[in-house]
Amino acid sequence: MRNALGLMLATVVSAVVIAGVWFWTSSPRADAAAPQTVAARKAEPMPAAATKPKDDVEVTAAIAKPAAPTPPPAPVAAKTVCANPDALGVSRTVIIDTTGGPGFGFLQYKQFDFLAEKEVVLTFDDGPWPTTPAVLKALADECTKAVFFPVGKHTTYHPEILRQVFVAGHTVGSHTWSHAHLDSKKMTEAQVKEEIEKGFSAVKMAIGAAPAPFFRFPGLGHTQPALTYLGTRNISMFSVDVDSNDFKSSGPDQVIQNVMTKLDKQGKGVVLMHDLQKHTATALPTLLRRLKAGGYKVVLMKAKVQLETLAEYDAMLVKDLKVPTVASRPIASVVQTLQE
Repeated sequence: MRNALGLMLATVVSAVVIAGVWFWTSSPRADAAAPQTVAARKAEPMPAAATKPKDDVEVTAAIAKPAAPTPPPAPVAAKTVCANPDALGVSRTVIIDTTGGPGFGFLQYKQFDFLAEKEVVLTFDDGPWPTTPAVLKALADECTKAVFFPVGKHTTYHPEILRQVFVAGHTVGSHTWSHAHLDSKKMTEAQVKEEIEKGFSAVKMAIGAAPAPFFRFPGLGHTQPALTYLGTRNISMFSVDVDSNDFKSSGPDQVIQNVMTKLDKQGKGVVLMHDLQKHTATALPTLLRRLKAGGYKVVLMKAKVQLETLAEYDAMLVKDLKVPTVASRPIASVVQTLQE
């Protein structure tokens, strides 16, 4: 009897427990509690064993990151379009490796005969001067180029004019600081060096860029020590094949006659003129047309590497001129005309 009663009691208790569990899990209260539990689990940190290694994360990010776009090419200056269909122009441009100081112009330096028949190199000494812009216009009208050898002192007088020469695309070398004849017995070695280096420093100051390592001796008066020094600086020396003798010509017509007569005889060569000579500036438009009519072609000479001026002479120039080291302002920003 007791055994039967105990079995019945156990059965009833089990039924009550099962019913209670069923009621709890199926009630709204249990459903409301479930999202909180899930949220709590999401907030828990992932076990260390389940986290992705740092290196793998970085590699994945690198793979997923789009490749950087290719940078655009550096801008290239547009070629100047010549407005003159019958211009003399430039037949070719040659690049000169000035290592060791090669010489050009067969009057003195019979080294490199690179010009073909009927080819000329136009060169101008002694500028910049107020006559230089007229020379530049004549060259521009014929879409041709030249090599300029300015005097350092003149460059300090008219830096804006030399900048015009440079901006127009002509090659700019140097013709000493003061046009001193370096073959004079009164010149010391230090003075010769200063004439050469200050001349280049003045050009650099005016154009705001390194000049070409091209040099012409005033009066073509060179000495072996000076030639040796230029060689150590990798500066090319220029002489002449055809001298216009414009500095002692009676007028523009004689300048033209001097050049054409000598050219027709020699057939080619480096032509020497002076852009500070008024006769030359006046003669140049006609002279260039005569060159064109005679079948001559212009060759432009440029340097492979520009000249690095010496800091001590740059500083010496600044000190001598008593000018600020900052770049000079354009004249239009300093002087303005209110009424003409």
